[in-house]
Amino acid sequence: MTTATHNTHDTTTERVLFMAFELSENTWKLGFTTGHGQKPRERTVAARHQARLLQEIAQAKRRFGLPETAPVVSCYEAGREGFWLHRFLQAQGITNQVVDSSAIEVNRRKRRAKSDGLDVRKLLSMLMRYEQGERDVWRVVHVPSVEAEDERHLHRDLETLKQERASTTTRIKGLLSSQGIRLTNLHKFPAQLDALRLWDGSEMPSGLRRRLLRVWAHHQFLSEQIAALEAERRALLHSSEDASIEQVRQLMHLKGIGINGAWLLVMEFFGWRALKNRREVGGLAGLTPTPYQSGESAREQGITKSGNRHVRWMTTELAWSWIRYQPESALSCWFRERFGSGGKRLRRIGIVAVARKLLIALWRFLNTGVLPEGAELKAA
Repeated sequence: MTTATHNTHDTTTERVLFMAFELSENTWKLGFTTGHGQKPRERTVAARHQARLLQEIAQAKRRFGLPETAPVVSCYEAGREGFWLHRFLQAQGITNQVVDSSAIEVNRRKRRAKSDGLDVRKLLSMLMRYEQGERDVWRVVHVPSVEAEDERHLHRDLETLKQERASTTTRIKGLLSSQGIRLTNLHKFPAQLDALRLWDGSEMPSGLRRRLLRVWAHHQFLSEQIAALEAERRALLHSSEDASIEQVRQLMHLKGIGINGAWLLVMEFFGWRALKNRREVGGLAGLTPTPYQSGESAREQGITKSGNRHVRWMTTELAWSWIRYQPESALSCWFRERFGSGGKRLRRIGIVAVARKLLIALWRFLNTGVLPEGAELKAA
């Protein structure tokens, strides 16, 4: 006779308080529960009020009959609050997950009702599923260290300033074009103003002239800031002994890779992420394919674009540079054989594939020192 087995719940297991945040500029919505089927306790507190947050956690433990030492597991969506809240919660002994908001599942069959209360209850439900082992329920953001996060500011600020300077250039050319004037470059712009004439040969109006000079002054101010940041970066490259700077130097030894590409890839990606395999490299950059297959229907939807946008953009630019400056490499030969005879659209598709393969090759180069196949180093 076979004895039936019964699943028994271990009553000695310590109960956990689950907490979810719905963050906004002025207020935070908090949700607390101890498990599925338990009506959540919802509270609203002033944003960034740390003492009040700890009080609400303590009150929730008393409300659910938990001891003061009961563990707390929390989550919130990545956004403008950044990672300081995550670090604060960890300092209080709370296990926290920062969630990619684009990875949260939604109902696609009907209009989706949305409110802070609904959102916080959804986060609570998914947090419990995640903690019970359902790891694919969402994507968790890998939180960098304070030092790694700080290293990003230089190149991101530089990128922002260059974009703002480009907008001033476009504004100047647009203002001139509206009067029938076209300039190929702005290297001697203030000196050219006196000689410029409108479409009918008349002098430039004083109001337009003053506006152009103000925009040009902003352009020059941005150029000075860009020059200062580039000088600071060069100084770090020559003098710093940090491991991340050494990786930048290593990448710059390859033809086709300069300081902009090497610096961004290391500070955003290689310098602080412990990447395990090529799939992680491609996935975290958002360069992996997205197949769609249902029955006899199968098609490719393009890359996921779910990773670091800075890395994805820079790697695509480096892919074009690699084809030009490393023409005898295996990757360049593969691109020419596979996409070289195609049109512009096919080449744009092909360069994304090159970008993914190049990113993986650079990761291996940094980890093992093995050159990408057929690649050449710069002259000493």
